[in-house]
Amino acid sequence: MNLVERWFAELSNKKLRRSAHRSVRHLNADIRAWIETWNANPRPYVWVKTADQILEFIANYCDRINDSGHWPSCCIVSVSVVASD
Repeated sequence: MNLVERWFAELSNKKLRRSAHRSVRHLNADIRAWIETWNANPRPYVWVKTADQILEFIANYCDRINDSGHWPSCCIVSVSVVASD
């Protein structure tokens, strides 16, 4: 998943959905405060799978959905896994 998307998901899940804002000014201040708190304790994203494992998972998933019979032929996806050195 794109790390920017992941960051916005964290913002949505941990701040925006749990808060009520009476104005755009309050929302803006709340988001900025959350960003400052987030940046005060930065943590790198740690991948738990290798690129090869992720690509293999995607290829298997595409095989499953392609064989399901629910997709029109124009939507069939193909992913090739290439072994790395």
